Amino acid sequence: MPPLKLLIVGGVAGGASCAARARRLSETASIILFDKGPFVSFANCGLPYHVGNIIPAESSLLLASPQLFLARFNVDVRLHTEVTAIDLANKTVSVTSTPPGAPTPSTYTESYDKLVLAPGAAALRPPIPGIASSPAIFVLKTIPDSRAIRAWLDAGKNSAVVVGGGFIGLETAENLVHRGLSVTLIEGADHVMAPYDPEFAILIEAKLRENGVNLVLAAKVAGFEPLDGGNRVRVAVHTGASFDADLAVLGLGVKPETAFAAASGLEMGARGAIKVDEGMRTSDPDVFAVGDVVESEDVVTGARMVLALAGPANRQGRIAAENAMGGKARFRGVQGTSVLGLFGMTAACTGASEKTLKGMGMEYGKVYLHPKSHAGYYPGAEQITMKLLYHPTSGKVLGAQAVGLDGVDKRIDVVAMAIQANFTVHDLSESELCYAPQFGSAKDPVNFAGFIAANSISGLSPLAHWDTLPEDAKLVDVRNPGEVEKGAVPGMVNIPLPELRKRLGELDKSKPVYAYCQVGQRGHYATRVLKENGFDAFNVSGGYLTYCQFHPEVKK
Repeated sequence: MPPLKLLIVGGVAGGASCAARARRLSETASIILFDKGPFVSFANCGLPYHVGNIIPAESSLLLASPQLFLARFNVDVRLHTEVTAIDLANKTVSVTSTPPGAPTPSTYTESYDKLVLAPGAAALRPPIPGIASSPAIFVLKTIPDSRAIRAWLDAGKNSAVVVGGGFIGLETAENLVHRGLSVTLIEGADHVMAPYDPEFAILIEAKLRENGVNLVLAAKVAGFEPLDGGNRVRVAVHTGASFDADLAVLGLGVKPETAFAAASGLEMGARGAIKVDEGMRTSDPDVFAVGDVVESEDVVTGARMVLALAGPANRQGRIAAENAMGGKARFRGVQGTSVLGLFGMTAACTGASEKTLKGMGMEYGKVYLHPKSHAGYYPGAEQITMKLLYHPTSGKVLGAQAVGLDGVDKRIDVVAMAIQANFTVHDLSESELCYAPQFGSAKDPVNFAGFIAANSISGLSPLAHWDTLPEDAKLVDVRNPGEVEKGAVPGMVNIPLPELRKRLGELDKSKPVYAYCQVGQRGHYATRVLKENGFDAFNVSGGYLTYCQFHPEVKK
């Protein structure tokens, strides 16, 4: 039997991982990898930091060359080579090669036994008036993109407009600020970072403004106009406002490169990406697809989604390689675990957001907490703002979000594993995690999230939330008077926790009582005192700090 011939379309994360894994599984297979760009494997997540000179050398982003793939893995990498069509019946692909300096492209066909599609996604450039007429408009998806932006900046630029408030938009804005530019960021939605709930996005927005970014929300770009002979650009939004700058960078997301796959007859999903099974097989059993071009199952909601993240793409590439070589590997799905660094702050999330659960009609409970990143008595402890989502009766963990200056990512990583393992909040409360005073606390923030949720489920300390409180809620602020003077919820009654037992007669037992403090802990103690004394009591989750997230106009 002749050796198996494996063709891989696209490199970077999914395709490059697939090629390396396939070689480790078979020494005899013939493996050819096509990529239409000039690089087979590069760190595209590092591009904003190269633009900002945080990563000064472009070579740091180049992870593997065709020469390395050939020498180490005996993989034939063909750059500047685009697969334009697939003949599923005859198991061939049509290829167009355009090497630098070649007078004309060359075309040929290549046969395959197994085919893996990993062409990735292209940066969105929507048909907005004027978008094609200004040389000062850029995207940031590839190394040629970063080269173009750096060259433009090196000519001496002072201002920029970034369009889009997702990962690329925010990271680009931060790095342009690092380069000394005045930056305006325009986002069409009412808050940045769509994976986050609004009360967490607002913390990210505050960090942007704190660092001088002019943030323009709920504004859709209506048009672009070249200025100064194309050296500058005017960005107009639907409200009638406009913003002039030396360049504009589009961070509007990506579109899967699936046209050639769809034209071949492969089945496509509802979101325009390639439909695959859990083995990464397409509707043709000899063709696999991975990365930005596929639909994956959300393990929390069961919905099909397109997730452009490097981690899932790498894992999918490995699984496609296993199965192309005769294995039976299974991709478990995605949960959207991600992290953002922004001006020294970290924001991270995993699983479903509250707005997603609400939009899908799924039952959920939630807790807010504001723990320290490590033991408070050890120098350098920073506050983490955290939210945990869970099923209201079983306690199954559904999602989490956190923002802070330290210790955020490792807490979300723990919750991510809890979701993968189908853990409940009771498991979180029992999790044994690393502890030394400079790294954490004996009761970790993850434990605390589990404690609070478990207490609410059991009825020991029921929770209420600022965004769903009844209009006539009887609020009892159990903080000390000095804290209340610095900011409080309108209409509350201040009964400091040490005085609560003596002043119970001031409260009406015929109505629910909602206790709150600064972050939730004293509110919990107060709720227990009230319930033990016959009151229908609730702890308003997250206390006054969470109230400030929902009401950013008030003082913290």
